[in-house]
Amino acid sequence: MNTDNLKLLYQKYTGKFPETAEPLPGAGSNRKYYRLKGSFQCIGVCGTSPEENAAFIYMSEHFKKKGLPVPEVYAVSDDRLHYLQEDLGDTLLFQLIQQAQHRQNADTGLMNLLEKTIRLLPEFQFKGGADMDFSKCYPPVSFSRRSILWDLNYFKYCFLKTTRLEFEENALEDDFESMCGILLKAASEPTFMYRDFQSRNVMIKDGEPCFIDFQGGRKGPFYYDVASFLWQAKANFPNSVRQHLTNEYLDALQIYKPIGKDEFASCLRHFVLFRTLQVLGTYGFRGHFEQKAHFIESVPFAVENLRQLLEEGFAEYPYLCDTLRRMVELPQFCYERNKKKLTVTVMSFSYKKGIPEDTSGNGGGYVFDCRAIHNPGRYEQYKQLTGLDEPVIRFLEDDGEITAFLAHADALTEAHVKRFIERGFTHLSVCFGCTGGQHRSVYSAQHVAEHLYQKFNVNVRVIHREQHIEQFFESK
Repeated sequence: MNTDNLKLLYQKYTGKFPETAEPLPGAGSNRKYYRLKGSFQCIGVCGTSPEENAAFIYMSEHFKKKGLPVPEVYAVSDDRLHYLQEDLGDTLLFQLIQQAQHRQNADTGLMNLLEKTIRLLPEFQFKGGADMDFSKCYPPVSFSRRSILWDLNYFKYCFLKTTRLEFEENALEDDFESMCGILLKAASEPTFMYRDFQSRNVMIKDGEPCFIDFQGGRKGPFYYDVASFLWQAKANFPNSVRQHLTNEYLDALQIYKPIGKDEFASCLRHFVLFRTLQVLGTYGFRGHFEQKAHFIESVPFAVENLRQLLEEGFAEYPYLCDTLRRMVELPQFCYERNKKKLTVTVMSFSYKKGIPEDTSGNGGGYVFDCRAIHNPGRYEQYKQLTGLDEPVIRFLEDDGEITAFLAHADALTEAHVKRFIERGFTHLSVCFGCTGGQHRSVYSAQHVAEHLYQKFNVNVRVIHREQHIEQFFESK
């Protein structure tokens, strides 16, 4: 058992067995993590590859000597399949990014952490790369033609072919060779390439970034890690944030490698394309073949990154760009893009003042009549309230008529929204009317608006006409 071996290692290191061994969530690898608590708290790691573990242990010790923020390794089992490392807590930079996305703003504190993280990157690459024994890296020791073609073919076989898009393999391989030549020109510096430098591998401890999961690192070009971090699919940074953080990186880089902004940007975009193809290959394998959900969820974001890159294109890879343009326009990828185009307007109204007009030019949509539902407006205690107020909500839900009514409305509108997304439509209106536009219609409109937003992540505008209330939920 993993925990038995870790407990023995813990006992050997501390003199006592741990009181608890709590499993921690895994990621893309086969390594297992446990939080060991007792007289001493640490993280126990169980790996399946002694060579990969050895790479991490060596790099951790090397970076620690350089004063870089990485976890300390305390003890290693004789078979090198288990080790104990410093506990950095539970806060990933990625989690903070997701929270900001949910709030739809990046606060000053998060931006400060992002700046600190990207400015530390050149220290790992140059300071960390200095006198590193790259023969300790696993599996390859450097960024090479073989490793580039391996990643490109990983994309071809694990992602592109699964889309069933027709393409000419010889022409594609010719462009792969061209990309190899361009990328290798930037690989002459003896710098450390983190390889998987992304916000899931940055932990925040005491307000400072610490770095983990660097065991796949090797000798390679510094551009790759910038592309990996700023174009991480689910981080989904706006272009303005990417540009700001690129400038921060360039400023920190000048100490080690003076380089102009235009030269850097020209070279970086080739690595962004390469990294995007590489991660799509990973998402294809980990998601479709290994059925790991968060990799499947990342695909639309990576495809959108690719779509934006292709707007300018790459004259060096004409056939590859043509193939990728056809790929991103496949229905399964257009569906995700079209969600951002569709706006559903959900409105409550009073029949006494007439059915609302659809001002989108789409000619109208659903109109649901709520007047057959038990009306809370008939009771004195509810007359000054609306369908947004808790007492009215409890009345309607306890009564139950509106629940059955909305089950049908939800089914109809869901089917319509799904079809509108598939066809690339931009507007749908859904209206709910009652006698005064105050109780039943307001509750129904609010329910359907929130339900459609949560289920489909489309733009939703909810208007309570007679109450002069309007909200907008923007697709993420």
